[in-house]
Amino acid sequence: MSAYAVSFLTRMLEIYSPSGKEEEISSFIAEEMKSLGLHVRKDNVGNVIGEIGRGKPTILLCGHMDTVAGIIPVWVENNQLYGRGAVDAKASLAAMIIASSTFVKEKLPGKVLVVGVVDEEGNGKGIKHLVKSGISPDYAIFGEPSGVENVTIGYKGSLHLKITCETRSGHSAAPWLFESAVEKAFEIWRIIQELHMSQERLESRFYSITSCLTKIRGGEASSKVPSKCDIYVDIRVPPQFTSRQVFDEVSRKIKQYQTTNPKVLVRVKIEDLTEPIEVGPRSLLVRALSWAIRKVRSNTAAFIRKTGTGDMNVLGNALKTPVVTYGPGDSSLDHTPNEYIDIHEYLDSIQVYREAIIRLVELHKKRKIG
Repeated sequence: MSAYAVSFLTRMLEIYSPSGKEEEISSFIAEEMKSLGLHVRKDNVGNVIGEIGRGKPTILLCGHMDTVAGIIPVWVENNQLYGRGAVDAKASLAAMIIASSTFVKEKLPGKVLVVGVVDEEGNGKGIKHLVKSGISPDYAIFGEPSGVENVTIGYKGSLHLKITCETRSGHSAAPWLFESAVEKAFEIWRIIQELHMSQERLESRFYSITSCLTKIRGGEASSKVPSKCDIYVDIRVPPQFTSRQVFDEVSRKIKQYQTTNPKVLVRVKIEDLTEPIEVGPRSLLVRALSWAIRKVRSNTAAFIRKTGTGDMNVLGNALKTPVVTYGPGDSSLDHTPNEYIDIHEYLDSIQVYREAIIRLVELHKKRKIG
């Protein structure tokens, strides 16, 4: 199985699959899952869905097939397998597929759905369609690099805003007569940057609100005072708030600003919004993965909380399903030109997925009996 597992991942890495160009890899994965004995189908957006077993609980293993753009030659050195997507996140998806296939000849008292979604690195078309399709697992594990001995139990939410400032223009030779929209936009950015709310833990990167100015666009001719400026702001939201609550606070601050700056017109638009998520370390799902890590790696699992967002946010908040994120690899290698996966870690993650599924079914049955 080890030789096949490495070969399978290698072939996945050799298929270039940036977001929007997943057709070749989805066909490859679908055929491979069929050959392993899973019942396979594709949905309308190109997600590949494999199924094994029947009954309750239903456990969803979900990874993404797409990568960011940029080809990396596929090669092995010092037990490290290089290639675009080695960490983010083809190794996780490959491990999930192989772990699921081990139940083809066993009668697992439950159902496993293993899904390769499209467009995770884009606009999340794959996971959004999966949610709309009516999928209703009892538990879900998302395959993203956490490190083989770590379980990701939280992601911050995100609030992407476009803020437009408009003022009356004039000649730049007399700037004291006019308000510069660019300067006013920066004033608003400073207000957002300094925004804090009660219940924040300012000493924590995860439990505090953080903001980043990602783009600015404004100004015309060199001799005109700018009359319009757009700024784009990415606000990361900790789980003690909703993204809507933070947006309401931003709106309140901007209204206060306009009261003292009546000549400045300010418009705020939500470009994208994702709610934060965090699961308790004593949930059945976390306990099952922790048990599996201890069995396979002889170490205690560590729980991590990430300041980014993931598909875990989308499905967990939409369906209220217990979710975690787990997968082999060092996430600091995501999107880098030297992306690689440690082969031993990848192989161990297959066993962790398998043992976690077995343990989760046992815990689920015990809870139902109790």
